[in-house]
Parts: sequence; C-alpha cells; structure tokens
Amino acid sequence: MDPHTSAQDVIRCDLCKTAVVQMHCDTCLVNPCKACVGEHISADLSKPHKIVNFKDRKSTLLYPGCKSHNKEQCTMYCIQSDIPVCPKCITSDQHLGHKISEILKVVDEKKNIVIKERNELNETIYPIYQDIASDVQNRVSQLQKEYEDLSTAITKHGEDLHREIDNLVKKLNAAVDEMKNTQLLTLQKHLDEINKKISDIKDEINSIGIVIKSIDISKLFSVTSKVHIYRNLPQKIVPSLPKFIPRKIQGEELSKLFGALSPSSLISEENRYSMKTSQKSQEAESSPPVKQLLDEPEIVTTIDTGYVYLYNVACLSDEEIWTSGIDCTMKLLSISEGSLLKSIRTKSKRWPYDMAVTKMGNLVYTDYDDRTVNIAKNDNIEEVIRLQNWRPRGVCRTFSGDLLVIMNSDDDEHSKVVRYFGSTEKQTIQFDDKGNPLFSSGSYKKYLTENKNLDICVSDGGAGAVVVVNQAGKLRFRYTGHTPAPKNKSFNPKGITSDSQSHILTADVNNDFIHIIDQNGQFLCYIYCGLSGPHGLCTDTNDNLFVAQWRNKQVKKIKYLQ
Repeated sequence: MDPHTSAQDVIRCDLCKTAVVQMHCDTCLVNPCKACVGEHISADLSKPHKIVNFKDRKSTLLYPGCKSHNKEQCTMYCIQSDIPVCPKCITSDQHLGHKISEILKVVDEKKNIVIKERNELNETIYPIYQDIASDVQNRVSQLQKEYEDLSTAITKHGEDLHREIDNLVKKLNAAVDEMKNTQLLTLQKHLDEINKKISDIKDEINSIGIVIKSIDISKLFSVTSKVHIYRNLPQKIVPSLPKFIPRKIQGEELSKLFGALSPSSLISEENRYSMKTSQKSQEAESSPPVKQLLDEPEIVTTIDTGYVYLYNVACLSDEEIWTSGIDCTMKLLSISEGSLLKSIRTKSKRWPYDMAVTKMGNLVYTDYDDRTVNIAKNDNIEEVIRLQNWRPRGVCRTFSGDLLVIMNSDDDEHSKVVRYFGSTEKQTIQFDDKGNPLFSSGSYKKYLTENKNLDICVSDGGAGAVVVVNQAGKLRFRYTGHTPAPKNKSFNPKGITSDSQSHILTADVNNDFIHIIDQNGQFLCYIYCGLSGPHGLCTDTNDNLFVAQWRNKQVKKIKYLQ
C-alpha cells in the first residue's frame, strides 16, 4: 500500500517519508517526525522555527515576513502606509511619524470585515445569485415552451393550408373525373354505333356472297344494295381536354402568403437585478397576491354615458374609461366624476363594433362596415388593418403588444381569430385538430380577450359558449354556462375580460349576470348587482370590474375581489 496515496494509512513524515508524523513547524508548515526535527531546523537556521505537537498545529499565528528586512517577521502594522512592518521598519526613516498599531489588532479588525463579507456572500449574495440562476432557468424553460408553441402554431397554420390545398386538389380532381366520364361515355356510345354498323356490313357481305354463288337467278334480282347507306361515314368525334394552368408562386411570394415572423430580440436592462435579501425570479416577483372572491360584490360607482345603446367599455387608466355604443362618437369619461374628458368620431362615421387600449395608451377600434381596424393617436385616426372578404368584430391587446381580432367572412360562413403585429398577420386560429371550426358561423356577436396565462378566450354568441384556446391555437375547453341559469334563459355571452387571478369574466345578456370561471373552465360564481343588459366588460389594474349596460346606458364599477 502506498503510504502517500492511501486514505486509510497514517500520515508520514515529510522528510524521511517512513516514520509517523509527530511534530509540526508552524513557521514552515512542515510535518516532521521527532527524529527529523533537528534536520528540519538545521536546514534553514535563518528562520525562528516554532515546533509544536502535530495535534496542536496552526495554534499560533504565522506572521508575514518583512519585504524590507530579510529574516524579520512583521508583528506591527503601519496605518499610513497600510502595510505590515517589522521592528526594524518602525525605527527607519520610511515610517517616521507614522501611526503604528499591533498587527493582531489590525488582523482582528480585518477578520471582522472579512467575516462580514463572508456572511454577506453566504446569507445575501449567494441566495440572490441562486434566485437569479433560477430566474434565468425559468426564462430558458419559458422560452423553450414559447418557441415550441410558436413552432406548433406555424405547423398548424401549415396544416390548415395543406388542408385547404388538399380540398382544392380534391375539387379539381373531381371536376377532371366528371369531364373524363362525360367524354368517355360519349366516345363509347359512338364506338358502339360504329361496331353495330361493322357487324351489319359483315352480314351484308355474307348475304351478297351467298346470292352470287346461288344458281337461283331470281335471288340475284332480289338483292337490294345498301352500299349507299354505308358510304355515308360516321362523324369524327375528337375530344378536347381541359388544361390545368398552375399559378407559379415564387418563394418570396409564398412566404408572404403563408405568414412571417416578427423579429426576436434580447434586451439587457439597465436596471440590473435588485440586491434584495429576498430576491425571487421575475415570475415569482411579479406574481400578484392571491385574492378571494367577495361573497357579495359591491357597486363602487355608476356612470351615465348618454348613449342610446351602450355596448363597449375599455379602461385607459384607473381614473378614465373609453365607452362606445350605436354612435360614431367614442367618449373618454372620468370614473370619479362621470364627466366627459374627450370624444373621438370614427373615421367612417359608422359606430365601432369593439375597442381596446394599447400598451401606449392609444385607443384601437374595429369598424365592421368599413372592414378596418383603426388606432387613434393624438386625435388622429390611422387605419392599421384593412380586410378583404372578412369583417372585423372583437379586438383586444395582448401582453406582448400584438392585436387579436376575431372576424367573420362576408358570407358569414366562417369565423377566425387572427394575431397581428402592427399590420402583419402572425397567426390564424380557425380549426381544431380534427379540422372542425372552432367558432360558430353566422352574423353573431363575438368578443375576445387574452388571459394572464396567455390563453385566448372568445365569447361566441352564436355557439352560446366561451371558447378558450391556448397561445398556439389548440382548443382547451368550451364553457356553455352554468345550470340552472339564474333566469332559466339560454347562455348568451357578450363582453369578456380577465383579471390578475386568471379568472375569465363574461357578460350573460340574457340572464343579466356576469359569469366568473377559472382558467380551466370551472364555474366559480355569478355577479348580480341589479345589472340591466350587461354587454361590454373590462378590468382595471386593481381588479375592479367595469360593466357597460346596453339597456340603461350606464357603466357600473364593481368590486368583486377582496
């Protein structure tokens, strides 16, 4: 067994390598046996070797050697020069008049500072770095999930287009088969007629041959020639085939038709991580406190709007709301005073179907008749999106700053949700995994919102349901009301919104109540509060609910969370 490498062997002398260590030199940090102590001291007589028992090693301090005076130990400390010094240094001109302190006193002060720094590293900075690492890891995991969702959305969009192309191919091939069968049937009928005449001609030839060979002269005179009939040859039928004229789509044009990705970015924020003792990941730090639903929601204030029919409400801030109805004028109202702060008329002078507020605080609205989505900036209205063959209905702003628009086709046979980055179409959500429509057809009202978990929630009046899909457009669930309904009338959802707790709130105009469900579609409760035709909904940053009532033209501010 190697005595120097075996963890189970005793420690051997550093000099002879065989005897068991018994002593220790605190000066040189050498471990000799008793027999080798003299050899170690005599090897360097310039040092004041301090020999102690091995078990008592490191019991005395090892003073630093003086850099100016060889073989001297620094037992003092010069405060002005901030260096250890030996007795010869103190008497030299270099430190004349300097404040000299015992080095052990300075060591104690330095040790206290180092201990404090170690405690700060151990108790504060190390946990913070652990939380920062956790935050970055969470971002990595979230980024992977979001990119997976993005890839899923692109794949699904491709599948939708493939499905449309497959349907078109089937339709064209069916038309080809129909044309082919028609022409083949005609040619076969023509061929049958020709074969019949060939058979008749052969019979005629045989009959004439028999008469010619016959000795009965009377038969020859009885032959009636049909040659003139067969001299009139049949018409020549030449089929004309249809031509397939493919439209060549170059790569760049195909990319535009398919869709595009908005640019990605990595931003280094100037305000670094905070040096807080309880630093958490951004997700945990930004997580809102848990709020319980009130047993009895409270009406905080009621605001008269002056519309003949009031439909929509959108929070600009905790003090101001935008409202709209069957009127081309959209009104900004003070919540506390109910006074008119500003009004904007739609560009087309038609009433807006729905509206929302962007991250920058600008009002965006949909114009159903004009087929446009518009944004109001500094009292000027800019057209952001103009649709072809589709009409926009509900609109909402996402947490990422995109716009989600739900729309109907001109013939009201189709509905879809489209995500826009500016005016660029990023995503289309229309069918489930089996190719069935996610949303109802027909000219029914539809509104939408994005939940805190990034689900897209659509109130579909035609389906009598709230349809919820995830960020990639995959169906999560359908909520079709709670049984029994308060007034035993069918569930007819209109406005829809969400809150900090990921609750989904939708207005049931038939029953005059607000339904609250959780992010998984489980019914939680109703909000009553004497509502009259609840329609538009929104929540502010404090989770107060604003309800636009189309019957009495009022907006009610309701507190429903603790």
